Amino acid sequence: MKYLLPILSLIVGFVGGVWISGDTHTEQVQALETYICPMHPTVVSDKPGSCPICGMDLVEKEADASSAQNGSVQIDPATIQNIGVKTMVVEKQPLKRTVRAVGRVDYDETRIMDVNSKIAGWVEELYVDYTGQWVEKGQPLLALYSPELVAAQEEYLTALDYAERMRGGVDRDVAQSADDLLVAAQQRLLYWDISAGQIAALEKTRRVGRTMPILAPRSGIVTHKDVLEGAYIGSGQHLYRIADLSVVWIYADVYEYEMPWVSKGQRAEVSLSYLPGEQFEGKVDYIFPFMNEKTRTVQVRMVFDNADGALKPDMYADVVIRPEVAREGIVIPAQAVIHSGTRRVVVMAHGDGRFEPREVHIGVETEDGYEVLKGLNPGERIVTSAQFLIDSESNLKAALAGMQRDVGGHGGHGGHGGHGGH
Repeated sequence: MKYLLPILSLIVGFVGGVWISGDTHTEQVQALETYICPMHPTVVSDKPGSCPICGMDLVEKEADASSAQNGSVQIDPATIQNIGVKTMVVEKQPLKRTVRAVGRVDYDETRIMDVNSKIAGWVEELYVDYTGQWVEKGQPLLALYSPELVAAQEEYLTALDYAERMRGGVDRDVAQSADDLLVAAQQRLLYWDISAGQIAALEKTRRVGRTMPILAPRSGIVTHKDVLEGAYIGSGQHLYRIADLSVVWIYADVYEYEMPWVSKGQRAEVSLSYLPGEQFEGKVDYIFPFMNEKTRTVQVRMVFDNADGALKPDMYADVVIRPEVAREGIVIPAQAVIHSGTRRVVVMAHGDGRFEPREVHIGVETEDGYEVLKGLNPGERIVTSAQFLIDSESNLKAALAGMQRDVGGHGGHGGHGGHGGH
């Protein structure tokens, strides 16, 4: 704030040197002369003299009434240097922003399968007997003894023997009926999840097995086991849950203001604390259609290949979503924007020490600052530092100009009355 003093001093000098006069024809705003030291702008006087610090002659600084009225301000080069004014030329550039969030690894819900028993019986042997065990599709999970299953096997073998004998007969209707019985017996076994391979083995050996294995319907990790060896299980009872972890989902909560930068299909990267330096690449798979009203975030789901199993469910991961460049626009640094209530203002640099505040309409926030929708054109120059000090002076001068117009108006009316008296 030490550089605010010279600007406020200039304004005080400007205020102290303003006189208003009015008559029946004109209202005039004039400013008395103000003098400052070129080397020490904090030294301000309303009359010529020498700088008490360095002894240099004070130079005149004229207040521009027209500039005050339109809000612009003119600052001498020494003051510009002292307060560190920096400018840049506005230009169009690609709009980009990297969204970062904390993610949580989860199962791919489309790759989870429950194993249930479709027939009641007793578990004679339990081949897969602990959670976390890897199983292959078609691998026996347990051996089940079921009187119903034994009867169904016997029924199938009887139907098979009868159908084979009838195929050599002369009555085609009887042969067809026998085949229909065989198909029905076979279908009954299939409905109980007895595989075609198991039925083929039964047909080949012609021997009824006391137990029948229940097979894994897919490859994956056993995440739940709800059965014990020797237990009786009923029809429809849950036995196992198997999850394929070769592909996993990662959920991340993205803040409301970052949602314009996230879309389905975008590239995403994650890194894990226990694997420093290693990154995994995936993509945004789904954006939930509702928002968390407490955190003001939207949940985003990403899909990642996980052939080596490095991404484990319930792990936390650092997520980086890299949006595609959708369009170009005018982007200015965030520090160049003055937030004044509901207005957004930048300070234009017109050269020769002349500055002017201008209202702009901003769009999305990018990595490099704010997108400007309205108020700036490519090639114009704006202030990127010390703009708060410049804007303060220009706003005060504009306010003073308004006060001067009001006072001048009252003075004019008074003068008119005096003239009428003469």
